[in-house]
Amino acid sequence: MTRGAADDAVRDPYVIDVRTLGRRPGTMSEVHRTVRAPERVGVEMIGIPEGSEIDLDLRLESVSEGVLVTGTVSGETDGQCARCLEPLDGTVTVFLTELFAYPDSATEQTTDSEDIHRLLDDRIDLEQSIIDAVAMELPLSPLCSDDCPGLCTECGVRLAVAEPGHSHEIIDPRWAGLRDKFPASDADAAPENRGGD
Repeated sequence: MTRGAADDAVRDPYVIDVRTLGRRPGTMSEVHRTVRAPERVGVEMIGIPEGSEIDLDLRLESVSEGVLVTGTVSGETDGQCARCLEPLDGTVTVFLTELFAYPDSATEQTTDSEDIHRLLDDRIDLEQSIIDAVAMELPLSPLCSDDCPGLCTECGVRLAVAEPGHSHEIIDPRWAGLRDKFPASDADAAPENRGGD
């Protein structure tokens, strides 16, 4: 990595200088870089935390319309189970295939700006590609196990560690006030007394 490329990696870890690649179709180079995520990458319940390492293992290939980037991006994830809220960790690996169009190419001139990536000052910015790919790979509702029973809706205890048969007596809210006024034995006897009248 040249000094200029190293400086770019410090300023913006997702930007790669491609000046040395040239524009002759078929010219290739490889980029192996470990960067620190400047911000969290992922979805609401799970993602690559801010400041953690992201490994880039990429091949850059000059093609007639731009620079084709292929390879993998991987990082350690953390989050929480969508059912029981227990912490989760793991690894995510995504595969990138992105064309970054030259400023004067037919692709650049005929494609809407939101539908294509472009080279800017002989640099490619992988940030949005990585954000999109990781978000597509991670589950929106991650689980600690496929059969996670979640939390008790009454007390919030994790059902996976609750005692067998964990349950709560549910009282119709219309009668809840009476339970406080009458002992349980009196309440049980009341229907019988009413029946004998």
